[in-house]
Order: sequence, then structure tokens, then C-alpha cells
Amino acid sequence: MVDGDTGGVVTLRGNVDSMAQKDLTTEYARDVEGVTKVNNEMTVSAMNKKPAESTVVEKVGALLEAVDDASITALVKTTLRYHRSTSALKPTVETHEGIVSMQGNATTAAQKDLATKLVSDLHGVKKVVNNMTVE
Repeated sequence: MVDGDTGGVVTLRGNVDSMAQKDLTTEYARDVEGVTKVNNEMTVSAMNKKPAESTVVEKVGALLEAVDDASITALVKTTLRYHRSTSALKPTVETHEGIVSMQGNATTAAQKDLATKLVSDLHGVKKVVNNMTVE
């Protein structure tokens, strides 16, 4: 429950390691009873990542020149598996002409939304149809 004279408006400040973390924090804040609006002023810290360091997704993405549906499906599964907030998801993933369909279960609406965001940001993905259910 949100208390005080904020009128349900929450402002988030601080540093996070990634845009995905920032997005997930926004989604969690929206799920709090009484919150009507979330202003996320959090900054993504570039200092936590060395210039030569890259994520699994970036390495895989760099290797994919010709993106086909099988490659996109594999990249979706890898991305969701290695992200801290979505690693427990075990969705069924199908890709047809760059359109990714996901089915399965998510723990929270925020987790489902983050999965959609992460997948939609992948190279070659034209659209995401997230049919996951929240349990």
C-alpha cells in the first residue's frame, strides 16, 4: 500500500546494472496496491561492465548474421534462461517469420512483461505474442 500525500505516484531513484533491471523494478512498483503512476528516474550504471566484457546475448547476437526462425528461437531461450529475473521460466517458444510465440507459466505479471520486453529487443524479432499465464 502506498501511504502519504503522493496521490499514488511513486518516483524511483538509484542505480541499476541494466535496462532490464530498471524495467522490472518499474513493473514491480506498478503492482503495489495504491500505486497509480511510476516515475522511474533510475540510471543504468555503465561502470559495472568492463569495455571488453559482454553478455551471452551480445556474443550470440554478434554471431548471427543470417537470422532464421530456429536461430531466433534458440536466442529467445538463451536470453530468458540467463537473465536473473527470468531464469526460472520454461516457456514453449515457437518462431515463424520473426514472430515469436511463448506459452507457459510466469510467477508474476512483471516477470511475464519482462520476458516480453527482453524477447522483443532481440535481433530478428518482429513481434512477440506472449500467451504465458501468471500463476
